[in-house]
Amino acid sequence: MVHGIHPSRAAIQESQLEQLRSLVAELFPGNAFYTKKLSAAGVTFDIASLADFSQRFPLTTKSEVVTDQRVHPPFGTNLTYPLECYTRFHQTSGTTGIPLRWLDTSESWDWMLESWTEVYRAAGVTAADRIYFAFSFGPFLGFWLAFEAGNRLGALCLPGGGTGSAARLCALIDNGATVLCCTPTYAVRLAEVAAEEQIDLRRARVKTIIVAGEPGGSIPAMRARLAALWPGARLFDHHGMTEVGPVTHECPVQPGVLHVIESAYYPEVIDPLTDQPSPMGHAGELVLTTLGRTGSPLLRYRTGDLVKLERSASPCACGRNDATLPGGILGRTDDMLVVRGVNIYPSAVEEILRAAAGVAEYQVRISEVSALIEMSIQIEPRPECADATALAERLEKDFQASLSLRIPITVVPFGTLPRFEMKAKRWVRG
Repeated sequence: MVHGIHPSRAAIQESQLEQLRSLVAELFPGNAFYTKKLSAAGVTFDIASLADFSQRFPLTTKSEVVTDQRVHPPFGTNLTYPLECYTRFHQTSGTTGIPLRWLDTSESWDWMLESWTEVYRAAGVTAADRIYFAFSFGPFLGFWLAFEAGNRLGALCLPGGGTGSAARLCALIDNGATVLCCTPTYAVRLAEVAAEEQIDLRRARVKTIIVAGEPGGSIPAMRARLAALWPGARLFDHHGMTEVGPVTHECPVQPGVLHVIESAYYPEVIDPLTDQPSPMGHAGELVLTTLGRTGSPLLRYRTGDLVKLERSASPCACGRNDATLPGGILGRTDDMLVVRGVNIYPSAVEEILRAAAGVAEYQVRISEVSALIEMSIQIEPRPECADATALAERLEKDFQASLSLRIPITVVPFGTLPRFEMKAKRWVRG
């Protein structure tokens, strides 16, 4: 895509089909994983249309890839080229399950860098910016891609690994960072630490906070909270996965709406219980095909992310024709609960809690009583909260009104619950 010129819906689909055909042709016979999988499914590789691909090609699951890596350690057989062609190693950062190892060729890495660069472009980041990365660099893909994409853009990239929150705040302010990259939770935590250490965030030059790793970046109450904590900064949401790369970015003119980068991905949404396509605009599981990650591809990969996907015949207000995910990532299929007959999504719980404007941190406890799933919540009121009991009572009423459920709310002292730099683990079972 030429910067500033957005392809039409027809052009997007034509490109996706062309890329799909090239990708599938490249997999045989070098990629043992997909050669075996597709041959066993009796799939012929002549793809007539995108609909034909969705109807005939089987889904790929994380458990399949995990099993493949266990049987063929350490990297499995989903490698299209000889091992000496690969230059990058990364590992999944999921909060549950066995981590996946992922290798990339230089070509696949460049393909993902272009998608991350598009995230920056959509956020209005330019070579004149200074980007601060408030996390420790581990084996997770997103850190490295975001840093190198910022470098490719020509921006000054400031690593924040190996230091504490107070030191990061000082580095961010002293070096005049204009863009902050972190999780939504950690952006809140940095503001908490600033208050504790009497660091005035009005001294910061941050104008954009790019967040990922959690659904919070598209939740209105969380956006409002961060806007209050970081004066003058705009929150910009994004999501991706180690297995697939950077998938979406927030619409520049519609906060809380994510655009799928369809030049790089073919997205579908299915009913997670039936595996059948979900009607447009209905919640379902996001399924992705990586169109250009040829060295270690995924065809129709079940991401586990719950979304509502929409495609419009007319361009978005930002000019893009890419599919949108209103509300961003709604939750995870393995996180969704049925409590007394009501479907509970983590994003809905977060929205209610953050909207109360008095909760500093929370933890959801899930238990099983007489074969029934029950849920309770612990909250930490903010230090300025004058009446914690009234806050808890208000929240119980809010949950009753929104979800038609009585959910017990318990107040704990400020600083009791864990804080997170990476993906927050607020849902506890047992």
